[in-house]
Amino acid sequence: MAGAIAGVVALTANPAGASEPRSLYAPSAMVLTVGQGENAATATVERAVTLTCKPTADGTHPDAAKAACADLERAHGQPALTLNDESDHICPQIYAPVILTADGVWEGRRVSFEQTFANSCLAQAQVTNLFAF
Repeated sequence: MAGAIAGVVALTANPAGASEPRSLYAPSAMVLTVGQGENAATATVERAVTLTCKPTADGTHPDAAKAACADLERAHGQPALTLNDESDHICPQIYAPVILTADGVWEGRRVSFEQTFANSCLAQAQVTNLFAF
């Protein structure tokens, strides 16, 4: 019986030197959220989407998925660099904090981003395609 088990194990084991097939693309996928609150740990998430950029733009991100991936490509996968800090929006001085988060991987590297804005107007003034959902 031990010989039979050893034979089955030998037949099902990977041959020497064989490895799992590798993808041509390092993973690039994120979960993006917009929430109410001062930090990600205590915020109430209002909207959340998934975004996969490689090999093709996909996920639950709305129509701007390709543009969002292009923004991330230009920013080398750093969500903070996709924000528009040259906006001329005029916003009320109301404190109702909004937080944007991005968690996932970009070209195989871990990405974790969160930024809090004083209110939704200030957040929308800086949002580009990545957080346009």
